[in-house]
Amino acid sequence: MEKEEAAGAVPPAREGTGSCIDLTADATTSNTSGNSADLKKQEDDSSFSLITWNIDGLDLRNLKERARGICSYLALYSPDVVFLQEVIPPHLGLLQMRAGSYTIIPGNVDGYFTAIMLKKSRVKLLKHEIIPFPTTSMMRNLLVVHVSISGIELCLMTSHLESTKNHSKERIKQLQIVLNKMQEESESTTVIFGGDTNLRDSEVAKLGKLPSSIMDIWEFLGKPPHCRYTWDTHSNSNLAVEYKCKMRFDRIYFRPAAGGGHVIPRSMDLVGLEKLDCGRFPSDHWGLLCNFDVIL
Repeated sequence: MEKEEAAGAVPPAREGTGSCIDLTADATTSNTSGNSADLKKQEDDSSFSLITWNIDGLDLRNLKERARGICSYLALYSPDVVFLQEVIPPHLGLLQMRAGSYTIIPGNVDGYFTAIMLKKSRVKLLKHEIIPFPTTSMMRNLLVVHVSISGIELCLMTSHLESTKNHSKERIKQLQIVLNKMQEESESTTVIFGGDTNLRDSEVAKLGKLPSSIMDIWEFLGKPPHCRYTWDTHSNSNLAVEYKCKMRFDRIYFRPAAGGGHVIPRSMDLVGLEKLDCGRFPSDHWGLLCNFDVIL
């Protein structure tokens, strides 16, 4: 089961969901821009980090505390790239105020949507596009950005694939669109997709597994048990549901570039595992932190 099933149905994607909520009230701007000279010293061209996280903007309970909790985690880990899902309009205002050292590219502006954040000092945005999922009933799409990190071109993608068990066929169609797009990119470009896929392993198997050129990073790293389950009602009490379920909904896929300039996944961990002062976690999903080595 998933949270939408627990609630009985997928919450309607209303125009301007949560637009009356001001997450920036009483929030102080962070010093994430910092001293540029110090930042340059800390940054290392031989690696970069990425976080993907469904931040559960559809749950309005403790929204301010949870949104600020998300910002605190981003400030703590200072990832070079962030993929967010279930962003609502008030989140953008908070991120724009608290995360001034990032370029923020939203996948939409109404309802709930995805966003990609790129650390300005490390990641150069080249171009971006939004690819619609033609038969979605949940406002889902694929957000794609082309960037340069340490002089290497990467194509970065995020999505929130159709939710709930009943929408398996649509979810598989969307996954096929993602995989096709990953394969269509230039062979000289490293491609990374991450997001809330809502996938079951049986659904990937229905496609005949992943294309040979694309790897599931969790599997590539040897299936580390500590970050297997990203949606876990055993450990995460945000939904306050009686049933207990563990799923690997959040995934990161990787298609390495051919030729020079290689990026190799090094490690993966969960983030968001600590409860906030309000007694709840930042999201009902754990975030995934992935570190990569850059071989120039």
